[in-house]
Amino acid sequence: MLIEGGRVIDPASGLDATGDVLLAEGEVKAIATRRGELRLPAGGRRLDAEGCIVAPGLIDIHVHFREPGEGHEETVATGSAAAINGGFTTVCCMPNTTPALDTAEAVRRQFALAEAAGAARVYPVGCATKGRRGEELAPIAAMAEAGAIAFSDDGDCVASPALMLEALRAAKAADRCFMQHCQEPTLTRGASMNPGPTAKRMGQIGWPAVAEELIIERDVRLNREIGCRYHAQHVSSGESAAIIRRAREGGEPVTGEASPHHLLLTDQDCQRYGTEAKMNPPLRTNRDIERLKEAIAAGVITILATDHAPHPRKKKEVLFAEAAFGIVGLEGALPLYVQALIGDGVLDWPGLLAMMTANPAALIGIAETGFGRLAAAGIADVTVIDPEAEWTIRAEEFASTGRNCPFDGWPVKGRAIMTIVGGDVRLLREPAREQIA
Repeated sequence: MLIEGGRVIDPASGLDATGDVLLAEGEVKAIATRRGELRLPAGGRRLDAEGCIVAPGLIDIHVHFREPGEGHEETVATGSAAAINGGFTTVCCMPNTTPALDTAEAVRRQFALAEAAGAARVYPVGCATKGRRGEELAPIAAMAEAGAIAFSDDGDCVASPALMLEALRAAKAADRCFMQHCQEPTLTRGASMNPGPTAKRMGQIGWPAVAEELIIERDVRLNREIGCRYHAQHVSSGESAAIIRRAREGGEPVTGEASPHHLLLTDQDCQRYGTEAKMNPPLRTNRDIERLKEAIAAGVITILATDHAPHPRKKKEVLFAEAAFGIVGLEGALPLYVQALIGDGVLDWPGLLAMMTANPAALIGIAETGFGRLAAAGIADVTVIDPEAEWTIRAEEFASTGRNCPFDGWPVKGRAIMTIVGGDVRLLREPAREQIA
């Protein structure tokens, strides 16, 4: 395939120029910044990408697929199809399934399910503790050997400092990053949203930001002598970003991620959207959003991740305090990031794409094998984006089984029109203009 005339952006190398990209045999064969320099053999496919962005395949390091155990909520197949629709070629699935992904065999099974689905690449994240119960360390070395890309008890925090030390040491020995769900459990029992006037009006128990901040501060201290790659998931608090900033300024291998909902919605939206806006961690304040954006602009928060968490209607159509936490995120994430960050002047396109390609690839250790970049002889994972495409997010059109999305009905701008995995076109959406040479 020859992708012609697009704005080719590769944040890993700093490339940002109009050019052509030739793909063959699962590789990027060549990139040329002069039109007509590359020749397509007879029978090859030609895509006119004028006005579009040609980027490395997008990577989301934080998704929840409900298989095994709750496949009626989401399978690896439906989840990876949703990823493709959103322009993501690679995702990392969290281990809070039933049973939890806490053995080498469970990790291998996830790879098999992803291969059978034939959509996005899916890398399993292994449990930090057996059954995610926070009592005994899981077999981290064996799971890493089976291909676990990282370790986490996501959905729960590793609350015990002693066990967290063990987990950090084991992840470091396996050369894997540790992804922490930052929630001090004794401060959040029965809580469902950010404390403040809206919570009082709704009669809900407040979930304080300090519950997140304490865990990040604790873990940074625990990890100081270990040096494991430590990643704070779904950062919601401005003060959490400040803690990460101090750690990074001290040269520590600490990263954090931001999600679309924590950049666009506040706790006041819990009244507007009801249970669709019930998140873990909860939506916070406009000041928190401002501080998160400042941290993104400063390169403190370096990764964007959706925390894609599908739920059936019956888990959301209940009282707010009883409803499940989470949002379906993969299929609307790109334009929502565009709105929150490019539209607000926080980032430009190369900066945004770095947070969705090169940076996550580096964190999970796949950059060295060619992921997260667009370069000759590299892997042909490519996302073509129409930055001017105007459309409306419609939950009923999702490939995901989940429909829980407060952004349903939002008009947005920017969309993946082509998703290519290993040279195979998995998505081709209008207004893509394709010809057979």
